[in-house]
Amino acid sequence: MGIKENQQLIVFMHLSQLFNLFSGFLGFIIPLVIWQSKKKDTYDLDVHGKAIINFQISLLILTICYFPLVLFLGIGLIGLCILLLVSLAFPVLNAVRSSAGSLPNYPILYEFVD
Repeated sequence: MGIKENQQLIVFMHLSQLFNLFSGFLGFIIPLVIWQSKKKDTYDLDVHGKAIINFQISLLILTICYFPLVLFLGIGLIGLCILLLVSLAFPVLNAVRSSAGSLPNYPILYEFVD
């Protein structure tokens, strides 16, 4: 069976990151499962999946780094607020981009998964 194009699945994968607001971890698990199970079957899903997982890992690391700053300096609260806005805005923006057939563009991204 050949590779199919499935924009709805890619859009859902980007938007599924918003589940972090309710669960704290499903926004990482859902895209990871979709990416691992469908990356060979769906056109461009591998690129989107890697970007999402790298973005989620980057957010996690930055959040862990900001927590001590909140407790000791209070300035980390500003950083956490910025991370919250970024974690809300970029999945939505990239869902819109992917529905138009564009590749994802996430900030603060280190390539943990290549």
